[in-house]
Parts: sequence; structure tokens; C-alpha cells
Amino acid sequence: MPKNKPNIRRRNILITGCSSGIGLEAAQILHRRGYHVIATVRKETDQTLLSQAGISNLRCDLDRSDSIQEMIETAMKVFDGKIDVLFNNAAYGQPGAIEDLSRDALRAQFETNVFGTQELTNLVIKHMRQQGFGRIIYNSSVLGLIALPYRGAYNASKFAIEGLADTLRLELKGTGITISLIEPGPITSQFRQNAFAKYQQHIDKNTSAHKASYNAMERRLLTPGPAAPFTLPANAVVEKLLHAIESDNPKIRYYVTFPTYLFAYLKRLLPNRALDWFLCKVSRNEQQ
Repeated sequence: MPKNKPNIRRRNILITGCSSGIGLEAAQILHRRGYHVIATVRKETDQTLLSQAGISNLRCDLDRSDSIQEMIETAMKVFDGKIDVLFNNAAYGQPGAIEDLSRDALRAQFETNVFGTQELTNLVIKHMRQQGFGRIIYNSSVLGLIALPYRGAYNASKFAIEGLADTLRLELKGTGITISLIEPGPITSQFRQNAFAKYQQHIDKNTSAHKASYNAMERRLLTPGPAAPFTLPANAVVEKLLHAIESDNPKIRYYVTFPTYLFAYLKRLLPNRALDWFLCKVSRNEQQ
């Protein structure tokens, strides 16, 4: 992690999904570096740690338009009408075979990861257009590049985010607003614990043709500590975030963790069927 350094000017940055993991780490590090951070969380209880650290925070439920609108109105008052950076971090994973996912489960996944995220982004774009500059950074995933079994809802939501970000980058050309994607692989966080809760909520494994695979998936989701090779701490993502914020020429995509680099390379190199074979092999190894 780069050493703390004073900023030439105090930039205003809005970060979503700051109750734990990447969002919390980003809020804490940027706050220490002198940024004016507003960190958003869904629950009042999640605000305590942020408040104790002296970090401004607001509640925001991306599933509700009124919550998004209320949050952004308050945030812009706190920011005195100027927002330099939006870091779209909030998201969760809905495990399960696609054939076992109800319409409601898929809708819920997209409401948070896609629809709410983009609704907030569109509101921020209006302010950034008026001021003539801004940086919007999406926290995507290696699963926005390739698909793995039993992650279909999350895969689809991140593929959607990638498509929206790529389109926005073209539509905002010449406005002074830049768009970047961060694509992490396995990162230390509460992602698996939260995913397991959604799995229990929406999947009935006893009636599924995938019951044996679900038993293995449960073991992985409930494994304490890193459950995948090459897992990195959350500050590995924040290092890329800092470059996207502070560089004169931010990258379009930032890969984080060895699996992201590997899968991105193989996607360019391998024919589709060969890539499918490799991804199925990775999935089988997870279940052992």
C-alpha cells in the first residue's frame, strides 16, 4: 500500500457498501489519506465503526429509489455541491444453479448489483456534468470476465455492470468524466458468509438435481478464512482504486489477484470450448 501523503486538494469521494471488506477498507484508507469520504451502508448498526473512525457515513439501500435519492441529496449538501469520485462497491452474491433460481431471486440480485448501482451512478453523472469532471469506478469481478458454475446470478449481474460501464465510457467521452472497472478475484471479506445467507433464503437443495454439488458448495462457503488459492486482502483492491482516482491517465480495467490475470489471458487465448473445459475443471476442484 502506498504511504499516506497529503493531497493537493481535498477530493470528495462517495463509496457504497462500506459495512465490511473492500468498502470499509477503502473508506478507512482514503480517509487517512486526506479525502473527504462519505461511506454508505444499509443498516444503522453498520455506521458505528465508521463514525468511531471519524468517517462521514449515510444509510443507503440500493434496492429502494427513495433511499438512493435521499442519500445523494444529503451527500451533495455535505460535499458543498461537488463530487469528485464515485466508487460503486456495494454488491452481494446469490449462489445456486440457474435452473433453481426463481424470478424473485434473480430480480433481487439485479436490484442491488445493477439497477440500484446504475440509478445512483446516473444521479452522480448529472452533478459531474455540471462541474465538468469526475471519476466513476465500478468494483466488478473476475466473474464479470468469465463464468463459473453455481454463480449464475452474480455472474450475470457483473457481466451487466461491465456492459454498462463500457457503454458509459463511450457516451461520456469528452465530458471530463472517466469510467474505470476494478476486477478482483478472491478477496478476504464477508462475501461468502453473506452469500450463504442468500443461498439458504432462495435455494431448496433437497428438491434440486444439483444436491451433491450444493453439499460441496456449502462446505466452501462455510470454510473459515480464505477458501480459494491466491486470496488477497482488501487493500489489494484499494491500491488499484487509488490509481484510478489519482492517476492522470486512469486505466479502463484493473485486474486484482492472479486468477483474474489468468482467466482474462485464457479468455483471449483459448477457443470457447477449451475455456469451458478449463472452467469446469476449476469448478470440480472446488468441490473436492
